[in-house]
Formats: sequence, C-alpha cells, structure tokens
Amino acid sequence: MTSSAVTVERNDRVLIIHLDDGKANALSFDVMAALSAVLDDVESDTTVGAIVIHGRPGKFCAGFDLSVMSSGDWNAVAGMMCAGGDIVRRLYAMPVPVVAACTGHALAAGALLLMGCDMRIGADVACKIGLNEVALGIVLPDWALTISQERLSGRHLQAAVALAELTGAAGAVDAGFLDIVVPEAEVLSTAVGRAQVYANLSRDAYGGTVRAMRGPVLQQLAEQIERDRPK
Repeated sequence: MTSSAVTVERNDRVLIIHLDDGKANALSFDVMAALSAVLDDVESDTTVGAIVIHGRPGKFCAGFDLSVMSSGDWNAVAGMMCAGGDIVRRLYAMPVPVVAACTGHALAAGALLLMGCDMRIGADVACKIGLNEVALGIVLPDWALTISQERLSGRHLQAAVALAELTGAAGAVDAGFLDIVVPEAEVLSTAVGRAQVYANLSRDAYGGTVRAMRGPVLQQLAEQIERDRPK
C-alpha cells in the first residue's frame, strides 16, 4: 500500500517515516495502510535498527480522518479506530526503538500515536497536544484507555483523558505525551540522533526485552482492538 502522505528516508540503520498530507496530517485509511506496510518492511529487514516518525511543520498528527469520523457510518468509524489501534499497538511492539519527531499539534489519534513511540522529541512551538475526544462527545475505545494508562503520568491521567485537557509542548512532557522538547529547527536532527544511538542496540535483545516487559499490555491491546473490530 502507498500514500503520497507517507514517504520514507534511510539514514544508515535509521528509517525515517515522513508524514505530510499538506494539511492536518490526519490518519486516513490509506495513510494507516501505508504506515502498516512500512512497519511490515521494518519487521522483515534486520538492517533497520531504529525508526523515526516525523510530522509536517507545525502538525505531527491532528487525529483520524474527519470525513470518516463525522460520516455517521458507525462501522466505518469503528473500523478506523481499530486500524489506528493496530498502528499504535504495532509501534509499541516493534522489534526496534521508535522515536517520534513531534513537529507541533498532536491531537486525539495523534496523541495516541505518540504514546506508541518509545522516545518522543517535541518541537518548542505553540501547539496543542492531548486527547480531546470527550470534548467532542466521543468515548475513547478501551485500547486507547489502556495505552493512556500505560504511558501517561498518573497525576495527569484524569485531566488528560476524562476532562479532555490539552497542553502545550512543555506541559506535554510533564503529562507523558512527550519526553523532551527542543527548538523547532532541531526536532528532526535530535530525533534522528537519538535513533542512531538506539540503532546500535542489539535488535534481538531489544525485541526480547519489549516482549518480556510489554507482553501483557500488548496482549490486552490486541484483545480490546479485536473486540471493537466491525464484524
């Protein structure tokens, strides 16, 4: 599967995935299929040691495709949410470290995408990051609640999830959406630099540690996504 919004670049043992749809960087079915295909390639290519996911200027990912989410077709909505859950779970289960280069806004599914990444580098720009589903009248699916409980700070969980409070880049570090914030011009180079270091880790040892450390959560995510999948 291909999408003009998903392009890849190789930097030694680091694979950089660029997300740029020229607009809000929404996760459409085509974008998620293209992302999944790239992850398939990484899983089979042992020369890849780490991944970077890089957004477009000012916008990492603004959530799921609004045309589907507002369509009233609940099978399509459920299918889109499950496809997003598959991507987030796959990122969290990858046999190589995944670094996010968060270039700005990361809302709803965009914030969940960040939670699937191991290291999240944010740009020091004016932006909104967080889970705004409740403010939009949407109940987060169980898999999204599980990854939120896994990755977000317990001090911020109620505000971030149930109260739909959004934050800027610095606040996103405290909440657990990001790990560090750097100047905008340095976000990609910092993410690639981190990924190059992580690429020196033993792929077998890293993958085995992820399976041992995250196995129960990954299984729970898989079961929750499957329960929601349209039949």
